[in-house]
Amino acid sequence: MSSSSSSLLLSLSLFLLLSATANAAHPNFIITIVNNCPYAIWPAIQPNTGQPVLERGGFYLDKLSHRSFPGPQQHWSGRIWARTACSNSNGRFCCATGDCAGRIECAGAGGAAPASLAQFSLNQGGDLDLSSYGVSLVDGFNIPMTVTPHEGKGNCPVVGCREDLLAACPSELQLRSPAGQGPVVGCKSGCEAFGTDELCCRNNYNSPATCRPSSYSEFFKHACPATTTYAYDSPSLMHECSSPRELKVIFCQ
Repeated sequence: MSSSSSSLLLSLSLFLLLSATANAAHPNFIITIVNNCPYAIWPAIQPNTGQPVLERGGFYLDKLSHRSFPGPQQHWSGRIWARTACSNSNGRFCCATGDCAGRIECAGAGGAAPASLAQFSLNQGGDLDLSSYGVSLVDGFNIPMTVTPHEGKGNCPVVGCREDLLAACPSELQLRSPAGQGPVVGCKSGCEAFGTDELCCRNNYNSPATCRPSSYSEFFKHACPATTTYAYDSPSLMHECSSPRELKVIFCQ
């Protein structure tokens, strides 16, 4: 074998070894959305600005079923929630909670409050391939949800809200469908219900020193302590998990 052929073979072997090492350090991972509810939901996915839309931003998911798809290969941040009681009314798709501009595939559009949210910052890079995740009730509650990482390293707890808060929701926070007369389908945040600067943590209240928990956020916190319930809630509620092979978002667990 010529010296040039040997050099080429050595270079190819080195390339394959480095590729395998990189793939072992940063393996592909899967996102699975599970519907354990006794009714259908329409999961929605919204990326943060500049991030790609995953799975066209939303889809139908039948009761007691799941859907898995590849996680993003680059850094990605955004949120996942469930839309409930969706239907086509007068030729327009709409949902009682979490509606995203009347679309089945949200295509990056945000959802209407109240909605329980899973928040993510994935593939953050560095020496460890960190994924941050948490569950937020800052925008209110519509359905129980948890986030479960699998085969990750470090601090990778199951977090979220397993309780169905609709029955106990204070009357002033209740969202009913049809409006004012139907069953309770969502529980609003204090900000959504009253719109004050203090409850919304804006203007003079937009800082950790002035944005404080309210009786309304404490209702959510008492039932679901492992969730964020107001804008400047504890940052420790966002957990960092290194190199998970799968992230499960489970509704009605």
